[in-house]
Amino acid sequence: MKAIILAGGIGVRLRPFTFSMPKPLLPIGEKPILESIIKRLKKFGFREFILAIGYKSKMVEAYFRDGSEFGVSIDYLVEKKPSGTAGPLAQLKEKFEIGEDESMLLMNGDIVTKLNFSKFVAYHEKNDFDITVGVKKIEEKGSYGFVEVRRGVVKKIVEKPSLERTVNTGIYLIKSRVIKDIPNGKFFTMPELVNRLIAKKRPVGAYNIKEYWMGLESLQHFEEVHNNKHILQAITKDRE
Repeated sequence: MKAIILAGGIGVRLRPFTFSMPKPLLPIGEKPILESIIKRLKKFGFREFILAIGYKSKMVEAYFRDGSEFGVSIDYLVEKKPSGTAGPLAQLKEKFEIGEDESMLLMNGDIVTKLNFSKFVAYHEKNDFDITVGVKKIEEKGSYGFVEVRRGVVKKIVEKPSLERTVNTGIYLIKSRVIKDIPNGKFFTMPELVNRLIAKKRPVGAYNIKEYWMGLESLQHFEEVHNNKHILQAITKDRE
């Protein structure tokens, strides 16, 4: 199964670090985020990788080359301009051999997770979804107290309650048949693709990720991962 990693973002929220280095090459521990992702996926049998790159693409290519140093095969989709999280998929059949009903993994190149990818794939294949979205239930502390009012009378105040939400983790399994639903040459995102398929009553599934997951969107997220000794140790083990 091919793994497509979206690694072309500018990383605006991580400036000034991303002025000189693309986000996927920023380190977790001693190695780049993207290397950690590739080596974790390798443990689950992934050997074919396609990196969708754009911003400072030459640096990414110079580091990973053809992937042989990491025991995998790496090809590249180089974007001249940003095309969104789904846009790069429109180029796949033009540049690579893709089966008519092939499943592929698609994920953002800034994710730290202990997801069991084998179980994720098994769930997707068993249900024959066009897309399976990896989702995660998270709790967030509210910024304000909630006040329950009835007919002008305060009945209860809950001070800054915890709110549970289900979020998109940026990890997907897709069937190649969805590529025809992606417009060529346009900025197009995975949420747009998912919503388009749902509108057509196509099967889109959700897989609840119970393991650790963190999307590295800010310096705070990097600090959280670096301060979590268990996660750093697990990442180091994945790289062995």
